[in-house]
Amino acid sequence: MKTLTVSVVTPDGPVLEDSFEMVSCKAESGELGILPGHIPLVAPLTISSVRLKRDDNVERLAVSGGFMEVRPDKVTILAQSAEKPTDINVERAKEAKARAEGRLSSKQDNVDFQRAELALKRALNRLNVGN
Repeated sequence: MKTLTVSVVTPDGPVLEDSFEMVSCKAESGELGILPGHIPLVAPLTISSVRLKRDDNVERLAVSGGFMEVRPDKVTILAQSAEKPTDINVERAKEAKARAEGRLSSKQDNVDFQRAELALKRALNRLNVGN
């Protein structure tokens, strides 16, 4: 079975480097599925999970934006943050979700709604991957 080398790197350093049969993620232009031999591509990623398939197993990472570079034999994801399910503190993510929802439901003029929406998306993504 053909595989792709997948590297996930954040400003804090490498998160993952391994071989997988398929990479699925959400780019700003829509859902992408990458198989070995894919044409070269660079795509901005949204706050979402990255699914990595090998045999009948699927590993997931919570990624907070960034870029994906695809070559026929390698996928590199440069992300602001990327977390494996085992690295996610679910209680902290629940607290962040509650804080963001509180800011979004507040009628105060000094609330940065775009920032609160992004915080909510990150918390939901972490909960989705971490559970």
